[in-house]
Amino acid sequence: MRTKEVSRDRIQEITLKLLDYCKRHDWTGYDPYDALNSKLLRFLPFLDFKLFRIGLTQLLKRSPINIRSLLLVPKMQNPKALALFLMAFVKLEKLGLLKDKDLIPLMVQRLIDRRSPQELSTKNPAPRTQHPTKPYWCWGYSFPWQTRMILVPRWAPNLVCTTFVANALMDAYGTTGDSRCLDMAVNAAAYMLNELYWTDADGTACLAYPLPTSRARVHNANFLGAALLCRVYKRTGDREYLDPALKVARYSASKQRKDGSWEYGEHATQKWIDNFHTGFNLCALKAICEYAETSEFEPHIRRGLEFYQMHFFEGDGAPKYFHNRIYPIDTHAVAQSLITLVTLGSSRSGGAGLAKSVFEWAVENMWDEKGFFYYQKYPALTIKTSYMRWTQAWMLYALATFLCYGENKEKSWTGSTG
Repeated sequence: MRTKEVSRDRIQEITLKLLDYCKRHDWTGYDPYDALNSKLLRFLPFLDFKLFRIGLTQLLKRSPINIRSLLLVPKMQNPKALALFLMAFVKLEKLGLLKDKDLIPLMVQRLIDRRSPQELSTKNPAPRTQHPTKPYWCWGYSFPWQTRMILVPRWAPNLVCTTFVANALMDAYGTTGDSRCLDMAVNAAAYMLNELYWTDADGTACLAYPLPTSRARVHNANFLGAALLCRVYKRTGDREYLDPALKVARYSASKQRKDGSWEYGEHATQKWIDNFHTGFNLCALKAICEYAETSEFEPHIRRGLEFYQMHFFEGDGAPKYFHNRIYPIDTHAVAQSLITLVTLGSSRSGGAGLAKSVFEWAVENMWDEKGFFYYQKYPALTIKTSYMRWTQAWMLYALATFLCYGENKEKSWTGSTG
């Protein structure tokens, strides 16, 4: 693959433009999955049934024209987006690029304010791990969402959202020393251990997703949650977080296919293989190895990264959504590709050059000089809707990671000798 030249100044310019765009919009916006926030469902309750909810969500998610204002869908702040913004701020602060020093404490407070309602935070009156008597710190999405099986209520805490928030708070603690951030993150880990961890007679150990009562075996949720538990173990020294985390990680690692890939989950309806969930798996496994001080999962990472680089990218750097077809090309996949490649790749593995090609492709095809990234690209159509969580927050975090890695690991990812 021919590698295009990437200027650090160009990456920085786009990162700061995107930061300004998100700030001007007060970190608030639409989401591909926010259809059920439509106020029409309140006025027309007879439409509020499973098939209509699925159909409406898919209509708005796939429409090239954003009709949310017509359907009275409000723009909202999403806790996962706020977590991604916070993680990006911490990285930009390290690089000396965060001019507004109030953004980190502002985002911490926004996350505090958007904690899941108390009545949703616990189902178990007798947890295994000691924790404060107050309800758990946990977070959910700013919209209800209908899966093929269940309806997840707005703000209902879920493992993935809570994991991202807890990691962001731990990042903020490392920068600010604000003990509240560490306390909330540790409490979120206790929530996962006490409310979401489950085992089965066949030896399965999993973390429940998307609801505490769920028994779906979703691999990226397992790896992400296990990585957070390992991080809390590393910080606290409490093995009660470590042992369940390793059991969960071992279960999902055992489900890696011979070619190095993972299907999304084990249910018959979860048999797809996609870019960003594979990236989550690989980055989380690396974190587990680091925090648990183990090399146990390194063979899984090597095989997974080889599959990832071989199957998810076109020759010009365009990141594929699925391993076996190109379209839609989604900016969420762009973001996770950058994160995965600079976190796990190297000049020797080809990850460095591939990351640069992905960045150049994204700027050429998905970047709007107004300061934001488009949603999806098809052969004859680009959906230019701006989504705050799915697209802008992910890209800001990805670009901050790209810059931070280039600054601190220059010889590794740029191939430079000095």
